[in-house]
Amino acid sequence: MSLNIYVPRDERFGHLKMADFLAYALKSVAQFIKPELQALADSTPNEFDSFDDVLKLYEGGFKLPDGPLLDNLKKNIPLEMLKEIIRTDGEGLFRFPKPQVIQASNSAWRTDEEFGREMLSGVNPVIISRLEEFPPKSKLDRKLYGDQNSTITEEHIKDRLDGLAIDEAIEKNRMFILDHHDALMPYLRRINTTTTKTYATRTLLFLKDDGTLKPIAIELSLPHEEGDEFGAISKVYSPAEHGVEGTIWQLAKAYVAVNDSGYHQLISHFLNTHAVSEPFVIATNRQLSVLHPIHKLLEPHFRDTMNINALARQTLINAGGILESTVYPAKYAMEMSSVIYKNWNFTEQALPEDLKKRGMAVEDPKSAHGVRLLIEDYPYAVDGLEIWSAIKEWVRDYCSVYYKNDEMIQKDSELQSWWKEVREEGHGDLKDATWWPKMQTREELIDSCTIIIWIASALHAAVNFGQYPYAGYLPNRPTVSRRFMPEEGTAAYEELKSNPDKAFLKTITAQLQTLLGISLIEILSRHSSDEVYLGQRDSHEWTADKKALEAFEKFGKKLAKIEDNMFDMNKDGKWKNRVGPVKVPYTLLVPTSAGGLTGRGIPNSVSI
Repeated sequence: MSLNIYVPRDERFGHLKMADFLAYALKSVAQFIKPELQALADSTPNEFDSFDDVLKLYEGGFKLPDGPLLDNLKKNIPLEMLKEIIRTDGEGLFRFPKPQVIQASNSAWRTDEEFGREMLSGVNPVIISRLEEFPPKSKLDRKLYGDQNSTITEEHIKDRLDGLAIDEAIEKNRMFILDHHDALMPYLRRINTTTTKTYATRTLLFLKDDGTLKPIAIELSLPHEEGDEFGAISKVYSPAEHGVEGTIWQLAKAYVAVNDSGYHQLISHFLNTHAVSEPFVIATNRQLSVLHPIHKLLEPHFRDTMNINALARQTLINAGGILESTVYPAKYAMEMSSVIYKNWNFTEQALPEDLKKRGMAVEDPKSAHGVRLLIEDYPYAVDGLEIWSAIKEWVRDYCSVYYKNDEMIQKDSELQSWWKEVREEGHGDLKDATWWPKMQTREELIDSCTIIIWIASALHAAVNFGQYPYAGYLPNRPTVSRRFMPEEGTAAYEELKSNPDKAFLKTITAQLQTLLGISLIEILSRHSSDEVYLGQRDSHEWTADKKALEAFEKFGKKLAKIEDNMFDMNKDGKWKNRVGPVKVPYTLLVPTSAGGLTGRGIPNSVSI
């Protein structure tokens, strides 16, 4: 498995970074750890019997027997790195740092409040939307997929709306939905022919007076046995705390988390940050001189992106690679991602536009950021809008130094060639889309550069560096489900009654996949010791233009103030979604960080 992938020399890892460490770490997981663990799984039980067994991964370690696995690892991986990847201490142990989500409590992740909170401030806070019609309707082609509309009825939820009628709750902006139904349903029949057994899910949530979200119904749907055109077969589950009903509700939430985990990795993370950034990297290098002001503006936000993407294509998202082995769409992962890309819209990647599209905010010219949030305590959006506005102000100040009017934009041949290549070559599948900015005005340049920087820096940070803090404990964010919801009268249903924890663990990600998955996300959630963060530069001499330097210094000071304010808000008990039952403060959009596994920090670029 050669790592001599083609990446232009200027785009290669060339600094301290984990550069080589990262490359070899990914290689070792793919080439050595995965097959050896697979062999191990063939001879030992591939199940966790209890939550205590899972906790041993962090508190004691997972004992590996002497033999081919340890011998192969020791032979092929440098000792220092081996210690870093699998915590080997001479005792043959896989041991991982305790994820933040279980540091304060081993069970708070199971609460309904935490389940809802992570949709606003977890690792994938970019999907939840406001419910605008009831019951929810599908946008899938009825000729191909039949009736895919929701089967959730008023009866299912009427007693959970704090005294409001459904229409009243919708009108007052109190109803929200996490909807993975339409994205998944076209693939579900094929996915469920593999070892995966899962559903397409819809989760309805109600906004309480204290600003927290409570789940009020979960719908699990399967394709019709007689064919897609006959619509979905759906069942609705309601919250319960005790007995077999409580266990079934926990399983229903797990199926939702499985959907969300796969969508997060394939769409929110890989597609919407890593993949869509690369055409901008290539077009910038091909069409803009290194002396061009826009090259100087964007270049820090492209650092290492091509190199990390090349490694990903070789060891993570490749056929038979780590992602296919650990996330439920398996061999359909890249097909799902590329089909969903057809609906990608560059202008909707602007945070205010994304929030409006999802119904999480409305336009408000009087507010500081031009939009008003409909959930005031939405940590990703609150912090994100501060960062977004700071980036946009910096880009405006910088571009105004070099472009005094719209005519200068139109006559800049390099800039026009750059934008033409971005649209027609880099994002060629979407070249005919009418939403592309025309790049005829200074405002279009400012908006476009702000979006590019936001995607590469803050958006990536928000969906990447919370991976280990939240998903390092797999029961909280399972990536696979291996059997359907047990039905009454079956042995599996009886197991729900007699040993609910074991039944839960037999349904979600297996032991082998857990070890492989958390080995990977621990690597991907770490900052290198020489990372360059938003508001920083590799060199103080990146430009000689005094006005540009002054604008950049202003940007850095603004980010420092935003950072201080984030910490103040996390200490204010008024904002319940910033910390939650698990006592994990929301820091994913704090601009700076030390190296390592910190759960905070916005690197300039998609560099890991």
